[in-house]
Amino acid sequence: MTKPPARVPQRSNARSNRERILATARRELGRNPDITLEELARASGVVRRTLFGHFPGREALLEALAEEASEALKAALPAGPEPAEPESADRAFVRFVLSMWTVGDRYRLLLALARRDLGVERVAEVLAPARRVATAILDRGQRDGVFHTQLPPAVLSAGLEALTIALLEELNTGELEDDGTHAAVAALIATGVPEKQARDVVDEIAGADDRFLNQQSGTAG
Repeated sequence: MTKPPARVPQRSNARSNRERILATARRELGRNPDITLEELARASGVVRRTLFGHFPGREALLEALAEEASEALKAALPAGPEPAEPESADRAFVRFVLSMWTVGDRYRLLLALARRDLGVERVAEVLAPARRVATAILDRGQRDGVFHTQLPPAVLSAGLEALTIALLEELNTGELEDDGTHAAVAALIATGVPEKQARDVVDEIAGADDRFLNQQSGTAG
């Protein structure tokens, strides 16, 4: 008996449609959180039935975006334990900020949808690994005398997170052009590092970190 033809093209098309829907959702929800699934289908170039075949409702679509953002954030974080002699806290924090900037749109979208759609607890779960890394770096920097101690590390981390989100919003509106280096300088200054030192550290890290430069060129646009 002759075997039926493989359905690889259909599966390939399904994956392509799903990825296109998610990419469109990230972009359009960032502009208009109230956009309907029907409008998202049109913006994605698929029929309504195709979108609902992948995501039967808004909740399913947002959960897929949350999972996608979770994986992107975890991939951007440093892998493995710190070396026996870790680099200074200011340099480590700059690397962290630049890494987070590469996934900033997804990060910003999660926070924008936190209360009304995903729920604060789900968003906190997704962001927990990044927040732990930031708080640990800030804690070390305070103990080493690199950062100011006016605020506890977790509180300082929350404030710097809000600053980063505000800058990403300005990037989205076109008021700011930044590859992440301006945001890193601003964040470092907010930790208490003098401006000139902050600029020198960011220039050093951004200029020498090929991984960061390659990420930026790969995520442009």
